[in-house]
Order: sequence, then C-alpha cells, then structure tokens
Amino acid sequence: MDAVRVALLREVLAGTEWMQSTRRFAGSLRASVAGHDGGLLLVGSAGYEPWHLAAHLDDEAAWSGLPELSPTLVRHRVPGGAPAHLSVGLGRLADAGRGATLLVVTPQRPGAGLLERVHDARRNGATVLALDGGDRDLHTLAHDALAAPAADGERPPDLDLDTLQHLVSAAAGENGLPSPLRGAPRRRFRDRLARLAEGLTAPPPARW
Repeated sequence: MDAVRVALLREVLAGTEWMQSTRRFAGSLRASVAGHDGGLLLVGSAGYEPWHLAAHLDDEAAWSGLPELSPTLVRHRVPGGAPAHLSVGLGRLADAGRGATLLVVTPQRPGAGLLERVHDARRNGATVLALDGGDRDLHTLAHDALAAPAADGERPPDLDLDTLQHLVSAAAGENGLPSPLRGAPRRRFRDRLARLAEGLTAPPPARW
C-alpha cells in the first residue's frame, strides 16, 4: 500500500466508526505504555510476523517523542545469525508482567500455545491488546481489541489488517505529539506523508 492510498483512506473513513475505532485503539496502546517501564512486546502467530508494524511503531516512537512506543518484536522462530533486537523468542513472554504491554497482531488464529502464553502474561499483570481478524478466544483475553472487517461487500475498500496497522501506528504517534508541534499540523502531515512514502517503497529498514 502506498502513502497516498493510506492518506485517502483516512479521509474516506473520517467520521466513521472505523476511524473512531482506530483512534480509540491507538489511544489504548499509547496509554498502556505511557509511564511504564515494562516495555511494549509485539508478537504475531506462528505463520505471521508483524515486522512491518514493528518498524512503523519504531519510527513513530522517534517522531512523536514517545520512546515507549518502540516495540520488542517477539518471534516464534529465531533464525541463526539474527541481530540481537531480532533474536527475542517466545520465552520473553514469560517475563511479561505488571507494567508490560503485549500487542498481539495476526490475521490468523493465534494457536493454543500462544493463547496460553498470552493468558499467563495477563494473569501476571501485563496489559493485552489484540489487532487481528476477530478471534473470539484472543479477544476474551485482551483488555482492548480491534478486528479487521470481514472481506465482504460491506467492508470499506482496502480496509484490511495491513491497512489497520498503518492507521493505528500513525494515530498512536499523532496522539502523542509534543505540544510545540500542535501549531503546525498541515506541515507535519506533509512531512509524515513523505516519510511514509519512503518507508513503504523502500526495502525493510536495517533495524528490522
């Protein structure tokens, strides 16, 4: 998806329940990590790794002045030779307790093993958020959840899980704007649009 389509979709969805839900979920994400030192853990399913969202949240953390938005990507399988920041396995979830936020992102069913780890993290005090295809079991465990609409005739164009990740990450950064930047929203939007275009057309950044 290119940056222009993302921007146009935001205009189309302005004032709708989807834009409101996206901003609400982004607000939950921002609130859960603000002032906590437990960190933001981002995990997908065994067949889906949300590295793209990890990279965008990392950018938003730097851009908005909210370092707590920068996530740790938790992986089901860590390939040999992976750099340190990409070598965090599922065992990390066992340490997720009070002050930590666990964001589960997947279009697929999470699987019993992951659900068990998510349940343990919540029981230990972690805040659980879900951005997915609407899995009932995962939503039962989540403190807040946002599901991509079903692929039918009623779904807005291009509003799939990938698009929701773009909208959520952008909204999380916007909601955390430092006050000096609030006086120039138009210029900031153009700058962000240019940066997003670069990010979407370039290869994955070296960090991810």
